[in-house]
Amino acid sequence: MSSTHEGAQPETDRPTVKPVLSPAAAKRANASVIGMIMALAVSLLAIVPVMLLSANSGAQVQRPAIDVSAVAAEAKGVAGFSPAAPALPAGYSPNYARWVSGSSDGVNHWDVGWVTPRQQFVSIEQTAMANPTWITQQVNEAPITGTRSAGGIDWTLYDKPGVEKSYVGKVGKTTVIVSGSAGFPEFDVVAAAVAATGGR
Repeated sequence: MSSTHEGAQPETDRPTVKPVLSPAAAKRANASVIGMIMALAVSLLAIVPVMLLSANSGAQVQRPAIDVSAVAAEAKGVAGFSPAAPALPAGYSPNYARWVSGSSDGVNHWDVGWVTPRQQFVSIEQTAMANPTWITQQVNEAPITGTRSAGGIDWTLYDKPGVEKSYVGKVGKTTVIVSGSAGFPEFDVVAAAVAATGGR
């Protein structure tokens, strides 16, 4: 006797029952989807301006406009000498100019920095109050390694690995220190331009 029922249908042949949502449930489901889309749109609207601003800021770095000559003229009264405002070729961009006074070392000085055409940095410090201790501090305790001639002045070169190099020289009645990460050709341009000011 066979145990198989002739009239039975396989499980796969049974009709699929589709769930039916009530109108209220369908409305709630649609509202959730619309809400998600709106939240995504708001998020994108918030992110896109930030991305655009970031792209623009990376493309062009805005440097402040510094009038070295004007700042030097203002500092002259307290300096007791004419702070150097050297005429440098195109491509040397000043990023600060200031008179430094009241520091713990007691040496008031003129301080100017430039970004060079090769995107390096070079600065000058000029004072009528220099002493050996102050010079040693400004050159980061680097040793004397030679001399460099620029602008008719023999500059003493201070240099050691891992430290910015410096030129130190007498310009008129003042001591000038040229320091930075720039190479010798760009250093020589700045040093010669400072020498031409006369250090009065």
